[in-house]
Amino acid sequence: MAWVRACGASEIKPGEAARIDADPPVAVFNVDGEFLATSDTCTHEESSLADGYVDGAQVECAWHFAKFCLRTGRALSLPATEDLTTYRVRVADDAVFVDI
Repeated sequence: MAWVRACGASEIKPGEAARIDADPPVAVFNVDGEFLATSDTCTHEESSLADGYVDGAQVECAWHFAKFCLRTGRALSLPATEDLTTYRVRVADDAVFVDI
């Protein structure tokens, strides 16, 4: 794994997310100033979770409303039954880095 610069820390407002075009794609979420990263693709369908609805430390898929915990990647509601991959995140020099 390698640390990859995802974005500037000020680029993602609290309650929002950004997508990193990696292989596989990664979503970075700002949860009240804490940055968390998961795989970006919903495990139920091929929807980007960066486009989903962030509610606290959970994200809801915009397509079929599956929910996931952003801290653990755990699938919290149907139709998703498979967990997300989570990634380590660090903030340095006002930039967000993800260990991909």
